[in-house]
Amino acid sequence: MRIPGANEPRKTSFNIASEDAARLAEEGGALLERAVGVQWYDEAGNEADRAALALCRLRRASAGQYGGPTFGDDAVRAVLEQASPGALVWITSRAISYMDEVGFVEAVEPWVDEQPASG
Repeated sequence: MRIPGANEPRKTSFNIASEDAARLAEEGGALLERAVGVQWYDEAGNEADRAALALCRLRRASAGQYGGPTFGDDAVRAVLEQASPGALVWITSRAISYMDEVGFVEAVEPWVDEQPASG
């Protein structure tokens, strides 16, 4: 069932979410750039983890601010669009590494066709 207006932003009165989203959006790019080349296996809480954490918090704050998860995704994409190619590759590889380590593969395998897509 389609809910009218479900994908339209709804400005909430949560000033904290709004302040957090603005701060995290501003800091996100610099955090991504500092993460480039930092290995995440050696030390927890490293620059790659900080960048990923900031993007996750940005996603939550923006979703809360506008009333839906897609708005959080949009906020993260806006930060990523400004990042250098190297920072994008690095944070993406960090995300894939984490997804693999926490069981993403096993969680989605039952629903994914094993045949490669033809193009």
